[in-house]
Amino acid sequence: MIKQIAGGVTAPKGYQATGGAVGIKDGIKDMAILVSDVPAVAVGAFTTNVVKATSVLRNMHIMDKKNTIKGIVINSGNANACTGAEGERANQEMAETLAQCLNVGEEQILTASTGVIGAVFPIETVKKGIHTLVPSLESTQEKGHLAAEAIMTTDTYCKEIAVEVEVGGKTITIGAMAKGSGMIHPNMATMLSFVTTDAAIKRELLDEMLKESVQTSYNMVSVDGDTSTNDTVVVLANGLAGNAEITQKNEDYDIFKKALDFVNTKLAKDLVRDGEGATKLIEVYVLGAKTKEDAKTMAKSVITSNLVKTAMFGADANWGRVLCAMGYSGVAFDTKKVDIVYHSAKGSIVLMEQGTPIVFDEEKASEILHEKEITVEIKIQEGTEKAVAWGCDLSYDYVKINGDYRS
Repeated sequence: MIKQIAGGVTAPKGYQATGGAVGIKDGIKDMAILVSDVPAVAVGAFTTNVVKATSVLRNMHIMDKKNTIKGIVINSGNANACTGAEGERANQEMAETLAQCLNVGEEQILTASTGVIGAVFPIETVKKGIHTLVPSLESTQEKGHLAAEAIMTTDTYCKEIAVEVEVGGKTITIGAMAKGSGMIHPNMATMLSFVTTDAAIKRELLDEMLKESVQTSYNMVSVDGDTSTNDTVVVLANGLAGNAEITQKNEDYDIFKKALDFVNTKLAKDLVRDGEGATKLIEVYVLGAKTKEDAKTMAKSVITSNLVKTAMFGADANWGRVLCAMGYSGVAFDTKKVDIVYHSAKGSIVLMEQGTPIVFDEEKASEILHEKEITVEIKIQEGTEKAVAWGCDLSYDYVKINGDYRS
Protein backbone atom coordinates (compact mmCIF):
# COMPACT_ATOMS: atom_id res chain seq x y z
CA MET A 1 0.00 0.00 0.00
CA ILE A 2 1.35 3.43 -0.97
CA LYS A 3 1.29 5.93 1.90
CA GLN A 4 1.79 9.58 1.00
CA ILE A 5 3.74 11.51 3.63
CA ALA A 6 4.92 15.07 4.10
CA GLY A 7 8.12 16.16 2.41
CA GLY A 8 10.10 15.86 -0.77
CA VAL A 9 13.64 14.88 -1.74
CA THR A 10 14.91 14.78 1.86
CA ALA A 11 12.19 12.38 3.06
CA PRO A 12 14.17 9.16 2.32
CA LYS A 13 17.09 8.24 4.60
CA GLY A 14 20.46 9.74 3.77
CA TYR A 15 19.65 12.81 1.66
CA GLN A 16 20.40 16.46 2.31
CA ALA A 17 19.33 19.48 0.32
CA THR A 18 19.30 23.25 0.30
CA GLY A 19 18.29 26.13 -1.90
CA GLY A 20 18.66 29.87 -2.06
CA ALA A 21 19.22 33.05 -4.02
CA VAL A 22 22.80 33.33 -5.25
CA GLY A 23 22.48 36.13 -7.79
CA ILE A 24 21.59 34.46 -11.09
CA LYS A 25 18.14 36.00 -10.78
CA ASP A 26 17.58 39.27 -8.96
CA GLY A 27 16.72 38.44 -5.36
CA ILE A 28 14.89 35.21 -6.23
CA LYS A 29 15.86 31.67 -5.21
CA ASP A 30 17.88 30.30 -8.13
CA MET A 31 20.09 27.43 -6.97
CA ALA A 32 19.43 24.05 -5.36
CA ILE A 33 21.84 21.38 -4.17
CA LEU A 34 20.93 17.77 -3.44
CA VAL A 35 23.38 15.34 -1.82
CA SER A 36 23.31 11.67 -0.84
CA ASP A 37 25.21 10.71 2.31
CA VAL A 38 26.58 7.66 0.50
CA PRO A 39 27.19 7.07 -3.23
CA ALA A 40 23.84 6.36 -4.87
CA VAL A 41 22.88 4.28 -7.87
CA ALA A 42 21.68 6.75 -10.51
CA VAL A 43 19.55 6.49 -13.64
CA GLY A 44 18.11 9.16 -15.88
CA ALA A 45 15.95 10.08 -18.83
CA PHE A 46 16.59 13.14 -20.97
CA THR A 47 15.16 15.35 -23.70
CA THR A 48 14.66 13.95 -27.20
CA ASN A 49 15.37 17.37 -28.70
CA VAL A 50 18.43 17.23 -30.98
CA VAL A 51 19.51 20.51 -29.40
CA LYS A 52 20.58 19.54 -25.88
CA ALA A 53 21.82 21.72 -23.05
CA THR A 54 25.38 21.20 -21.85
CA SER A 55 24.16 19.72 -18.56
CA VAL A 56 22.07 17.13 -20.41
CA LEU A 57 25.00 16.02 -22.59
CA ARG A 58 27.31 15.69 -19.60
CA ASN A 59 24.71 13.84 -17.51
CA MET A 60 24.06 11.40 -20.36
CA HIS A 61 27.79 10.67 -20.57
CA ILE A 62 27.97 10.02 -16.83
CA MET A 63 24.91 7.77 -16.95
CA ASP A 64 26.47 5.78 -19.80
CA LYS A 65 29.48 5.12 -17.54
CA LYS A 66 27.12 3.88 -14.78
CA ASN A 67 28.77 6.04 -12.13
CA THR A 68 27.40 6.27 -8.62
CA ILE A 69 26.35 9.80 -7.72
CA LYS A 70 26.93 11.88 -4.61
CA GLY A 71 25.40 15.21 -5.51
CA ILE A 72 23.40 17.32 -7.94
CA VAL A 73 23.56 21.09 -8.39
CA ILE A 74 20.69 22.81 -10.20
CA ASN A 75 20.34 26.43 -11.22
CA SER A 76 17.35 28.35 -12.54
CA GLY A 77 17.41 31.56 -14.55
CA ASN A 78 19.82 30.38 -17.24
CA ALA A 79 19.50 27.19 -19.33
CA ASN A 80 23.18 27.08 -20.39
CA ALA A 81 21.96 25.79 -23.75
CA CYS A 82 23.31 26.82 -27.17
CA THR A 83 26.24 28.53 -25.41
CA GLY A 84 29.11 26.80 -27.26
CA ALA A 85 32.46 25.77 -25.82
CA GLU A 86 32.29 28.48 -23.17
CA GLY A 87 29.04 27.01 -21.86
CA GLU A 88 30.54 23.51 -21.79
CA ARG A 89 33.49 24.75 -19.75
CA ALA A 90 31.14 26.57 -17.39
CA ASN A 91 29.03 23.46 -16.84
CA GLN A 92 32.18 21.43 -16.11
CA GLU A 93 33.35 24.04 -13.61
CA MET A 94 29.91 23.97 -11.99
CA ALA A 95 30.28 20.22 -11.40
CA GLU A 96 33.90 20.50 -10.28
CA THR A 97 33.04 23.17 -7.73
CA LEU A 98 30.43 21.01 -5.97
CA ALA A 99 32.77 18.00 -6.19
CA GLN A 100 35.52 19.96 -4.43
CA CYS A 101 33.11 21.12 -1.73
CA LEU A 102 32.01 17.51 -1.11
CA ASN A 103 35.52 16.08 -1.55
CA VAL A 104 34.43 13.63 -4.25
CA GLY A 105 35.26 13.05 -7.91
CA GLU A 106 33.61 15.39 -10.42
CA GLU A 107 32.03 12.44 -12.22
CA GLN A 108 30.02 11.76 -9.07
CA ILE A 109 28.25 15.09 -9.60
CA LEU A 110 25.32 15.81 -11.91
CA THR A 111 24.24 19.27 -13.04
CA ALA A 112 21.00 20.74 -14.31
CA SER A 113 19.99 24.17 -15.57
CA THR A 114 16.74 25.83 -16.58
CA GLY A 115 15.87 29.28 -17.86
CA VAL A 116 16.67 31.41 -20.88
CA ILE A 117 18.35 29.63 -23.82
CA GLY A 118 21.46 31.19 -25.40
CA ALA A 119 22.35 33.60 -22.58
CA VAL A 120 25.94 33.72 -21.32
CA PHE A 121 26.21 31.45 -18.28
CA PRO A 122 27.29 33.38 -15.14
CA ILE A 123 29.76 30.77 -13.94
CA GLU A 124 31.55 32.94 -11.36
CA THR A 125 28.21 33.72 -9.71
CA VAL A 126 27.29 30.02 -9.84
CA LYS A 127 30.59 28.88 -8.28
CA LYS A 128 30.30 31.45 -5.51
CA GLY A 129 26.73 30.35 -4.92
CA ILE A 130 27.74 26.70 -4.55
CA HIS A 131 30.36 27.60 -1.92
CA THR A 132 27.74 29.71 -0.11
CA LEU A 133 25.01 27.05 -0.08
CA VAL A 134 26.93 23.83 0.68
CA PRO A 135 27.38 24.64 4.42
CA SER A 136 23.59 24.97 4.72
CA LEU A 137 22.85 21.40 3.52
CA GLU A 138 20.49 19.57 5.88
CA SER A 139 18.19 16.56 5.83
CA THR A 140 15.17 18.55 7.04
CA GLN A 141 11.86 18.85 5.24
CA GLU A 142 12.35 22.62 5.21
CA LYS A 143 15.61 22.39 3.25
CA GLY A 144 14.05 19.98 0.78
CA HIS A 145 11.29 22.54 0.24
CA LEU A 146 13.84 25.32 -0.32
CA ALA A 147 15.47 23.19 -3.02
CA ALA A 148 12.10 22.64 -4.71
CA GLU A 149 11.45 26.40 -4.68
CA ALA A 150 14.89 27.22 -6.06
CA ILE A 151 14.48 25.23 -9.28
CA MET A 152 11.28 27.07 -10.29
CA THR A 153 11.11 29.44 -13.27
CA THR A 154 7.59 30.46 -14.33
CA ASP A 155 6.06 27.89 -11.96
CA THR A 156 3.48 29.34 -9.61
CA TYR A 157 4.12 26.78 -6.87
CA CYS A 158 6.78 24.20 -6.06
CA LYS A 159 6.09 20.57 -6.85
CA GLU A 160 7.19 17.90 -4.40
CA ILE A 161 5.96 14.60 -3.02
CA ALA A 162 7.04 11.77 -0.71
CA VAL A 163 5.62 8.27 -0.24
CA GLU A 164 6.34 5.16 1.79
CA VAL A 165 5.86 1.49 0.91
CA GLU A 166 6.74 -1.79 2.61
CA VAL A 167 9.28 -3.90 0.71
CA GLY A 168 10.59 -7.11 2.20
CA GLY A 169 9.60 -6.06 5.71
CA LYS A 170 11.37 -2.71 5.42
CA THR A 171 9.88 0.74 4.97
CA ILE A 172 11.14 2.31 1.76
CA THR A 173 10.67 5.99 1.06
CA ILE A 174 10.58 7.81 -2.27
CA GLY A 175 10.82 11.59 -2.38
CA ALA A 176 10.80 13.93 -5.35
CA MET A 177 10.73 17.49 -6.60
CA ALA A 178 10.01 18.80 -10.08
CA LYS A 179 9.71 22.05 -11.96
CA GLY A 180 7.96 22.90 -15.17
CA SER A 181 5.25 25.22 -16.37
CA GLY A 182 5.84 25.98 -20.04
CA MET A 183 7.63 24.41 -23.02
CA ILE A 184 6.27 21.07 -21.86
CA HIS A 185 5.31 18.46 -24.43
CA PRO A 186 5.39 14.65 -24.71
CA ASN A 187 8.91 13.21 -24.77
CA MET A 188 9.66 15.50 -21.86
CA ALA A 189 10.29 19.18 -21.97
CA THR A 190 11.48 22.12 -19.88
CA MET A 191 10.84 19.97 -16.94
CA LEU A 192 13.28 18.86 -14.33
CA SER A 193 12.45 16.04 -11.94
CA PHE A 194 14.68 14.66 -9.20
CA VAL A 195 13.61 11.52 -7.38
CA THR A 196 15.36 10.15 -4.31
CA THR A 197 14.87 6.82 -2.61
CA ASP A 198 16.57 4.86 0.15
CA ALA A 199 15.71 1.57 -1.57
CA ALA A 200 18.40 -0.91 -2.53
CA ILE A 201 17.81 -1.91 -6.15
CA LYS A 202 19.99 -3.15 -9.00
CA ARG A 203 20.88 -0.33 -11.36
CA GLU A 204 19.74 -2.15 -14.51
CA LEU A 205 16.31 -2.80 -13.03
CA LEU A 206 15.94 0.80 -11.85
CA ASP A 207 16.94 2.07 -15.29
CA GLU A 208 14.33 -0.09 -17.02
CA MET A 209 11.74 0.87 -14.42
CA LEU A 210 12.33 4.61 -14.89
CA LYS A 211 12.16 4.43 -18.67
CA GLU A 212 8.83 2.56 -18.47
CA SER A 213 7.50 4.99 -15.87
CA VAL A 214 8.44 8.04 -17.95
CA GLN A 215 6.42 6.68 -20.87
CA THR A 216 3.18 6.69 -18.87
CA SER A 217 3.79 9.86 -16.83
CA TYR A 218 5.99 12.73 -18.07
CA ASN A 219 5.73 11.66 -21.71
CA MET A 220 1.93 11.80 -21.55
CA VAL A 221 1.67 15.49 -20.70
CA SER A 222 1.63 18.62 -22.83
CA VAL A 223 1.32 22.31 -22.03
CA ASP A 224 2.21 23.99 -25.30
CA GLY A 225 3.72 21.54 -27.81
CA ASP A 226 7.31 22.77 -27.41
CA THR A 227 10.00 20.23 -26.51
CA SER A 228 12.81 21.80 -24.50
CA THR A 229 16.59 21.47 -24.59
CA ASN A 230 17.00 20.76 -20.88
CA ASP A 231 14.64 17.90 -19.92
CA THR A 232 16.06 15.84 -17.12
CA VAL A 233 14.61 13.15 -14.87
CA VAL A 234 17.06 11.58 -12.42
CA VAL A 235 16.45 8.87 -9.84
CA LEU A 236 18.96 8.27 -7.02
CA ALA A 237 18.81 5.11 -4.89
CA ASN A 238 21.23 4.93 -1.95
CA GLY A 239 20.11 1.66 -0.31
CA LEU A 240 19.95 3.04 3.23
CA ALA A 241 16.48 1.62 3.92
CA GLY A 242 18.20 -1.71 4.53
CA ASN A 243 15.95 -3.84 2.33
CA ALA A 244 17.34 -6.87 0.54
CA GLU A 245 18.49 -5.52 -2.83
CA ILE A 246 15.86 -5.84 -5.53
CA THR A 247 17.66 -7.86 -8.21
CA GLN A 248 14.78 -9.40 -10.12
CA LYS A 249 11.21 -8.69 -11.19
CA ASN A 250 9.40 -10.12 -8.20
CA GLU A 251 6.79 -8.85 -5.73
CA ASP A 252 9.25 -6.33 -4.23
CA TYR A 253 9.94 -4.99 -7.71
CA ASP A 254 6.23 -4.59 -8.44
CA ILE A 255 5.55 -2.79 -5.15
CA PHE A 256 8.42 -0.37 -5.70
CA LYS A 257 7.49 0.25 -9.34
CA LYS A 258 3.90 1.13 -8.41
CA ALA A 259 5.22 3.65 -5.89
CA LEU A 260 7.61 5.18 -8.44
CA ASP A 261 4.80 5.39 -11.00
CA PHE A 262 2.58 7.07 -8.41
CA VAL A 263 5.25 9.70 -7.70
CA ASN A 264 5.98 10.39 -11.36
CA THR A 265 2.32 10.57 -12.33
CA LYS A 266 1.56 12.98 -9.49
CA LEU A 267 4.40 15.27 -10.57
CA ALA A 268 3.46 15.01 -14.25
CA LYS A 269 -0.10 16.12 -13.48
CA ASP A 270 1.23 18.96 -11.34
CA LEU A 271 3.29 20.17 -14.29
CA VAL A 272 0.26 20.61 -16.52
CA ARG A 273 -1.95 21.84 -13.69
CA ASP A 274 0.59 24.66 -13.33
CA GLY A 275 1.00 25.24 -17.07
CA GLU A 276 1.82 28.82 -18.00
CA GLY A 277 -1.44 30.74 -17.94
CA ALA A 278 -3.43 27.53 -17.42
CA THR A 279 -6.83 27.65 -15.76
CA LYS A 280 -7.80 23.98 -16.20
CA LEU A 281 -6.31 20.50 -16.03
CA ILE A 282 -7.54 18.36 -18.93
CA GLU A 283 -7.39 14.56 -18.72
CA VAL A 284 -7.95 12.58 -21.92
CA TYR A 285 -8.78 8.86 -21.76
CA VAL A 286 -8.78 6.76 -24.92
CA LEU A 287 -10.45 3.37 -24.45
CA GLY A 288 -10.84 0.44 -26.81
CA ALA A 289 -7.78 0.90 -29.02
CA LYS A 290 -6.14 -1.92 -30.99
CA THR A 291 -2.75 -1.33 -29.36
CA LYS A 292 -1.36 0.55 -26.38
CA GLU A 293 0.64 2.73 -28.78
CA ASP A 294 -2.51 3.63 -30.73
CA ALA A 295 -4.24 4.69 -27.53
CA LYS A 296 -1.27 6.81 -26.42
CA THR A 297 -0.88 8.43 -29.83
CA MET A 298 -4.53 9.38 -30.01
CA ALA A 299 -4.69 10.70 -26.44
CA LYS A 300 -1.60 12.85 -27.00
CA SER A 301 -2.97 14.16 -30.29
CA VAL A 302 -6.09 15.42 -28.53
CA ILE A 303 -4.24 16.89 -25.57
CA THR A 304 -1.81 18.80 -27.79
CA SER A 305 -4.45 20.32 -30.06
CA ASN A 306 -4.48 24.10 -29.68
CA LEU A 307 -8.09 24.15 -30.87
CA VAL A 308 -9.09 21.70 -28.13
CA LYS A 309 -7.12 23.74 -25.59
CA THR A 310 -8.75 27.03 -26.56
CA ALA A 311 -12.22 25.46 -26.57
CA MET A 312 -11.58 24.24 -23.03
CA PHE A 313 -10.45 27.71 -21.99
CA GLY A 314 -13.69 29.12 -23.38
CA ALA A 315 -15.82 26.33 -21.84
CA ASP A 316 -17.04 25.48 -25.36
CA ALA A 317 -18.16 21.85 -25.79
CA ASN A 318 -16.79 21.74 -29.35
CA TRP A 319 -16.42 17.97 -29.67
CA GLY A 320 -15.59 18.37 -33.38
CA ARG A 321 -12.13 19.58 -32.41
CA VAL A 322 -11.57 16.40 -30.39
CA LEU A 323 -12.66 14.20 -33.29
CA CYS A 324 -10.50 16.20 -35.69
CA ALA A 325 -7.40 15.72 -33.48
CA MET A 326 -8.13 12.01 -33.33
CA GLY A 327 -8.34 11.94 -37.11
CA TYR A 328 -4.93 13.49 -37.78
CA SER A 329 -3.19 11.41 -35.10
CA GLY A 330 -2.29 8.80 -37.71
CA VAL A 331 -4.29 6.05 -35.97
CA ALA A 332 -6.87 4.28 -38.13
CA PHE A 333 -10.33 3.94 -36.55
CA ASP A 334 -13.98 3.71 -37.57
CA THR A 335 -15.67 7.07 -36.90
CA LYS A 336 -19.02 5.26 -36.71
CA LYS A 337 -17.92 3.56 -33.48
CA VAL A 338 -16.77 6.64 -31.56
CA ASP A 339 -18.25 7.75 -28.22
CA ILE A 340 -17.19 11.09 -26.65
CA VAL A 341 -18.16 12.12 -23.13
CA TYR A 342 -17.03 15.12 -21.04
CA HIS A 343 -16.86 14.82 -17.24
CA SER A 344 -16.16 17.18 -14.35
CA ALA A 345 -17.25 17.70 -10.76
CA LYS A 346 -20.45 19.25 -12.17
CA GLY A 347 -21.47 16.04 -13.95
CA SER A 348 -21.17 14.35 -17.33
CA ILE A 349 -22.45 15.04 -20.82
CA VAL A 350 -22.53 12.70 -23.82
CA LEU A 351 -21.54 14.49 -27.03
CA MET A 352 -21.23 11.61 -29.49
CA GLU A 353 -22.47 8.03 -29.39
CA GLN A 354 -21.61 5.40 -32.00
CA GLY A 355 -20.38 8.13 -34.32
CA THR A 356 -23.64 10.06 -34.06
CA PRO A 357 -23.70 13.59 -32.59
CA ILE A 358 -26.00 13.90 -29.58
CA VAL A 359 -28.13 16.99 -29.08
CA PHE A 360 -27.00 18.26 -25.70
CA ASP A 361 -27.83 21.00 -23.22
CA GLU A 362 -25.37 23.83 -23.98
CA GLU A 363 -25.94 25.40 -20.58
CA LYS A 364 -25.14 22.16 -18.77
CA ALA A 365 -22.08 21.62 -20.98
CA SER A 366 -20.80 25.09 -20.15
CA GLU A 367 -21.32 24.45 -16.44
CA ILE A 368 -19.32 21.21 -16.69
CA LEU A 369 -16.48 22.88 -18.62
CA HIS A 370 -16.15 25.81 -16.25
CA GLU A 371 -14.66 23.47 -13.65
CA LYS A 372 -10.89 23.39 -12.97
CA GLU A 373 -10.48 19.71 -13.90
CA ILE A 374 -12.05 18.25 -17.05
CA THR A 375 -12.00 14.65 -18.26
CA VAL A 376 -12.50 13.79 -21.92
CA GLU A 377 -13.51 10.14 -22.32
CA ILE A 378 -13.16 8.67 -25.81
CA LYS A 379 -14.22 5.15 -26.74
CA ILE A 380 -13.24 3.90 -30.20
CA GLN A 381 -14.20 0.21 -29.87
CA GLU A 382 -11.33 -1.14 -31.96
CA GLY A 383 -9.74 -3.32 -29.27
CA THR A 384 -9.03 -3.51 -25.55
CA GLU A 385 -6.08 -1.17 -24.99
CA LYS A 386 -6.28 2.19 -23.25
CA ALA A 387 -4.17 5.24 -22.34
CA VAL A 388 -4.45 8.56 -20.53
CA ALA A 389 -2.78 11.89 -21.27
CA TRP A 390 -2.82 15.19 -19.40
CA GLY A 391 -2.78 18.76 -20.61
CA CYS A 392 -4.16 22.20 -19.89
CA ASP A 393 -6.14 24.90 -21.60
CA LEU A 394 -4.52 27.68 -23.62
CA SER A 395 -5.28 31.11 -22.24
CA TYR A 396 -4.51 34.76 -22.94
CA ASP A 397 -1.97 34.70 -20.12
CA TYR A 398 0.15 32.06 -21.89
CA VAL A 399 0.84 34.56 -24.68
CA LYS A 400 1.56 37.35 -22.18
CA ILE A 401 4.05 35.22 -20.23
CA ASN A 402 5.93 33.92 -23.26
CA GLY A 403 5.81 37.17 -25.22
CA ASP A 404 7.90 38.78 -22.47
CA TYR A 405 9.84 35.78 -21.10
CA ARG A 406 13.40 37.13 -21.31
CA SER A 407 12.63 40.15 -19.16
